[in-house]
Amino acid sequence: MGFGFNLFVLPIVLVGTLAALIYWLFHQEAAVGKTIGFVWLALLGFILLISGINWLTSKKKLDKADYVGEYVINRAYFKGEQTDWQYNHFWFEIKENDSIYFYVMEQEKIVDTYKGTIETTVAERHPSARLIIKMDTPTHHIMCANPTTYRSAWSFYLVFNSPKFHNVFFTKGKWAPLSDS
Repeated sequence: MGFGFNLFVLPIVLVGTLAALIYWLFHQEAAVGKTIGFVWLALLGFILLISGINWLTSKKKLDKADYVGEYVINRAYFKGEQTDWQYNHFWFEIKENDSIYFYVMEQEKIVDTYKGTIETTVAERHPSARLIIKMDTPTHHIMCANPTTYRSAWSFYLVFNSPKFHNVFFTKGKWAPLSDS
């Protein structure tokens, strides 16, 4: 729980419980015992609820190994011809040896491969690893700047700022041709 909760609520509940227990010892009223039990059950339920909400809404902490894998255009955010075209033409992979390969495709065939290396950095105010890409030159316009990493509780996605396409969204996934349905 937070500092304010610990500083103000817990002492009040502890003193109130102690007073109620002393009263209960002398008067043996069942209602007092039930009230003490109800207060502590409610308090524990509240603590569990807040802990569960915190766990569900906290952001995934990334390390270098989390970035290893294949990435495709994230078609969940924007739908349409442009997104499908980007999906059919671009994907990349980060390997365990810190190398990155950006692929340009034409009709399910790789026509260009751009190579580079990656590293990560962790800052005090950003405890999650941030991806730094160093591409060999010449490189593709999508890969000319480091991506921004957006995290949720369970996953993350990368956004590259392309001078031609503006924001290009990638998510982890295996590239497969789109069906015409």
